[in-house]
Amino acid sequence: MTAQSTVSLDELDLQILDILIKDARTPYLEIARVCHVSGGTIHVRMKKMEDLGIIKGTKVLLDMPKLGYDVCSFVGVHLDKSSSFDEVVKELAKINEIVELHYTTGDYSIFTKVICKNISHLQDLLLNNINMIPGIQKTDTFISLSQPLYRNIKL
Repeated sequence: MTAQSTVSLDELDLQILDILIKDARTPYLEIARVCHVSGGTIHVRMKKMEDLGIIKGTKVLLDMPKLGYDVCSFVGVHLDKSSSFDEVVKELAKINEIVELHYTTGDYSIFTKVICKNISHLQDLLLNNINMIPGIQKTDTFISLSQPLYRNIKL
């Protein structure tokens, strides 16, 4: 783990990001019109922010329950020893239902977000996949009842 360096952005960069946070599909020419600059300027700024790793791509937000994935849960992972971390992460990353993985402080070495079709699916995933990974001592699971807020931080 290495610390990431902070980059300086000017007001135009922040304005562009604000527009994209609201709707990542906004065309460059529309962004340019709102920002009172040329489309070429927006293109150059976007390329700069991509090269700096600020913009890492765009994502489609899916309504998972409409696709049959009704259970969102969080799984706290206790490792048997800290040296198991890299290998455990490698194995957890192979599990499609794990959509986020965090290295954390506190009670858990790793905290994951897991999306499953139903409780049986989650139970099977825990018993036959996650808890079978060498290096995992035990897990604690928290089921999300709802997600009333989902957003990026306002810049």
